[in-house]
Amino acid sequence: MANNNPNKVRSSEDEIKDRLVAINRVTKVTKGGRHFSFAAIVVVGNEDGLVGHGLGKANEVPEAIIKAIDEGKKNLVKIPLLNGTIPHEQEVKYGGAQVFIKPASSGTGVIAGGAMRAVLESVGVKNVLAKSKGSSNPHNVVKATILALTELRDPITIAQARGIKLDRVFNG
Repeated sequence: MANNNPNKVRSSEDEIKDRLVAINRVTKVTKGGRHFSFAAIVVVGNEDGLVGHGLGKANEVPEAIIKAIDEGKKNLVKIPLLNGTIPHEQEVKYGGAQVFIKPASSGTGVIAGGAMRAVLESVGVKNVLAKSKGSSNPHNVVKATILALTELRDPITIAQARGIKLDRVFNG
């Protein structure tokens, strides 16, 4: 018997959305000819502070994307957000890619390019300034952006760790 209750709480699996960052065609030349396979990079998130990334490889594009989505759902991380933006600026280097993210005022939008934009939109950041320096390899840019987001600290957590009131964190 199916449960058709309209007030049923949806599981987190239903809310997670995926964004395709890049597809790479890989060619292996053998004695019998060329063999093509595909690698897909996907960013998944619920647009409310949860994000993950995955890489899927297969002989067909849709199959590679499905594998990447499944891998992305396995390594989700929680990101602290503050009024639709990030709590503070952050700069991180991963491999050859270096990313810089900075909070922006309301109405600014997501000022970021390519792979960084996919990650930031999947997290649910509405206003942010971002710059990618160094390598533009989507693998490393995605990993650097997620690393930068995981290193962000929530003002409430900082106040508790220091043993001070929340308004002292903002006012010094």
